[in-house]
Amino acid sequence: MTGPEFSSAVLAWAARHGRKDLPWQQDVSPYRVWISEIMLQQTQVTTVLGYFERFMQRFPDLHSLAAAEQDAVLHLWTGLGYYSRARNLHKTAQLLVSRHDGEFPRTVDELASLPGIGRSTAGAIASLGMGLRAPILDGNVKRVLARYSALQEHPGTSAATRQLWELAERLTPPAALAGAYTQAMMDLGATLCTRSKPDCDNCPLQSGCQARLLGLQNQLPVPRPKKVLPEQHTCMFLLENPNGEILLQQRPSQGLWGGLYSLPERDSPDQLPALLHSLQLTEIARISLPVLSHTFSHFRLHIQPWLVHTQVAGVAEMTTTPQVWYNREHPPSIGLAAPVKKLLRSQTQSRSIQ
Repeated sequence: MTGPEFSSAVLAWAARHGRKDLPWQQDVSPYRVWISEIMLQQTQVTTVLGYFERFMQRFPDLHSLAAAEQDAVLHLWTGLGYYSRARNLHKTAQLLVSRHDGEFPRTVDELASLPGIGRSTAGAIASLGMGLRAPILDGNVKRVLARYSALQEHPGTSAATRQLWELAERLTPPAALAGAYTQAMMDLGATLCTRSKPDCDNCPLQSGCQARLLGLQNQLPVPRPKKVLPEQHTCMFLLENPNGEILLQQRPSQGLWGGLYSLPERDSPDQLPALLHSLQLTEIARISLPVLSHTFSHFRLHIQPWLVHTQVAGVAEMTTTPQVWYNREHPPSIGLAAPVKKLLRSQTQSRSIQ
């Protein structure tokens, strides 16, 4: 297929079968497209729907997001994972207000220079939110083009990525059709050209798809080489005061769970006395809870939680680490690491049963 034939086939299919009722497809703006695209990175649409609606209710525009406290942003992101996305959203909103008069730049290069916005996300904002001609290469589009061209290596390699971008650029239609085409390509990858069991019989590109012609549609794209995830272990302490509140400490802004509130953490339960001493708490009793495992993209973390009943023994040492006694009945609006949220919820449920 030529470029115009390719885009025409995709657009004709989308007119009949494309998704048209997603919340970010209503009242379209660069801001709403940006928020949805960041949320959808490595996250399923079904998961994002509720988060997007709540985020828009709390931060309906760029200025409200820029003016918010980071804790409020992270609170609404709790459970979505990859929390650097939320921190970058907040940072970018502030930059757009302070340096760009609250407007999104109208070139892909300028958009891609903002925190957390890569080339593909910039293309989506430009094409979907502004009606500009800009190719994208998100996971769905990458899969469609990898199969269409019968790409014989993992799409994540530098050479493959360069090849796919060249193809995306060549196939993207003029600006008047670019937004509809971008959405159509996303829909095609999400609904027909899926990771497993692609629906080739109903695909508008079947006559030109090299993977289908070669019978390789179930083998392509070439999967990422498997690697064994390293295993790490830690202890987390649910330090409970006589009021039933749990001590949480804010993590550094950079690194794992940056900016989120988490439980005090040590390598071994033997380090608990020193921790309690620094906080001027006295241990009354401790209970070992079931191990909780949490998988990240680059390692697997095994958490040994301890519920420790405490009482205040004196004035705690001065610390630069923000901390809060977390009331589980009336929780504050702060961002929580997913395993911490799970542990707090399980303990809340245990208390209600007792």
